[in-house]
Amino acid sequence: MIDNLNWTATAVFIALFALVTVLGFVAARWKAGNLDELHEWGLGGRRFGAWITWFLLGGDLYTAYTVIAVPALVYAIGAYGFFAVPYTILIYPLVFVTMPRLWNVAHKKGYITGADFIYGRYGSKGLELAVAFTGILATMPYIALQLVGMEKVIQALGFQGQGLMSHAPLTIAFVILALYTYKSGLRAPAMIAFVKDIMIYVFVIAAVVIIPAQLGGYGAIFEAAGKVYAAKAAATPNVGLTLTPAQVSPFITLAIGSAMALFMYPHSMTGVLSASGPGAIRRNAMTLPAYSLVLGLIALLGFMAHAAGIQVANPQDAIPQLVLKMFPAWFAGFCFAAIAIGALVPAAVMSIGAANTFTRNVWRPFVEPGMSPQRESYLAKLMSLIVKVGALVVILFMPTKFALDLQLLGGVWMIQIFPAIVLGLYTRWYSGTALLIGWAVGFVLGTWLSWGPAAWVPTSVIGGFGAYNGLIALAANVAVATVVSLVARSVARDETAPADFEDARSPA
Repeated sequence: MIDNLNWTATAVFIALFALVTVLGFVAARWKAGNLDELHEWGLGGRRFGAWITWFLLGGDLYTAYTVIAVPALVYAIGAYGFFAVPYTILIYPLVFVTMPRLWNVAHKKGYITGADFIYGRYGSKGLELAVAFTGILATMPYIALQLVGMEKVIQALGFQGQGLMSHAPLTIAFVILALYTYKSGLRAPAMIAFVKDIMIYVFVIAAVVIIPAQLGGYGAIFEAAGKVYAAKAAATPNVGLTLTPAQVSPFITLAIGSAMALFMYPHSMTGVLSASGPGAIRRNAMTLPAYSLVLGLIALLGFMAHAAGIQVANPQDAIPQLVLKMFPAWFAGFCFAAIAIGALVPAAVMSIGAANTFTRNVWRPFVEPGMSPQRESYLAKLMSLIVKVGALVVILFMPTKFALDLQLLGGVWMIQIFPAIVLGLYTRWYSGTALLIGWAVGFVLGTWLSWGPAAWVPTSVIGGFGAYNGLIALAANVAVATVVSLVARSVARDETAPADFEDARSPA
């Protein structure tokens, strides 16, 4: 199991992993609060200022799988893999405008989740359950993919094994994560995110400076990558350094749709609602695009892997092998630790977001309406463990492709709650029943469109125009919700008032 272990890299990896483990447990005492209350355990008491929120959201959205998967996609097909860069730019104007309104109403009404807002706004338990179900379903494969990223770097260290023993290091790492998340709640990933981001920035800056210097500069890198894609293009269409005409509209719609879906995930809303105020969210919307610059640099690693002569059967192995080839062992250990820690932060926030949603929007309204705050917090902690175990089981017993397919569908599903959440922040014209019917139509249509003959696909061609399945389904969703709202007006109670969406004003 350890015959081929890179001992120097492994020692650095374990030392840094131990550091963040200590931080995870110490975090329970940070910004002290009663962790037997859900808003303290699951939202950090809503006391995270602009800096902490920046690191938490950045650590939450730019994950270990991002570092592995985005350059892997570029390595496999070229320019199309860069769609992740524009989508992480498009999202922030939307966040600047909408998320402060959500924070205001959530703070004034005590909402913990997006589904809490849905029930308060529309008075529909069915729509609340649909939003909660969609969020939990889409989050599970997202967590599993963090494990994929972590396992890739553990394997690159030289760990080998047969059967379940091959997953032993990953299982140990995830048990540690589960324990300190249970104890410290959202404070743990918030504190670890500082370390994670500093390490990722060091890794990326070193990679975009040192690797090109060793390979003859960026001109040589693009030339070498272009030759590889040209050789592949004969057998695989739509591969290259630039987009083909057929890729342009799918690229644009995929970027727009992915941006609209991103902050609908429970973990993204958990990061937003844990902020100390709407000002902290707006400042983050202005500064978080710095991560998009880093993401663009990370994507370039796919080209660098070709120029370095990296040849792997699975593109997800390209970046670990590039790091091993281009850096000394101790720095490779540092880079691998950065990627692994980059899995811990989002996995922790995702499990907390899913646990909050299950507790507040599934268990409490439908099973135990009179549960105490202590019971609510206990159940959320327990669910965070169960969610992590579920993600681990997916990795241990199912093909990785299963998680990848579900992740692809996750974006298609999450965008279907966009009308209920975002339109609901501005208007009550739509009824809960209409939005629920629209959600069902969009959910089924998006899933059906993604069902390809050989694999799940993210885009479809309709009328000669290629587009993201999530956006096509969203158009049907909104059309149905509009028609139903016209013929069946809502009579359900809206517990919010216009003033609840506005920033609190200081007394004169």
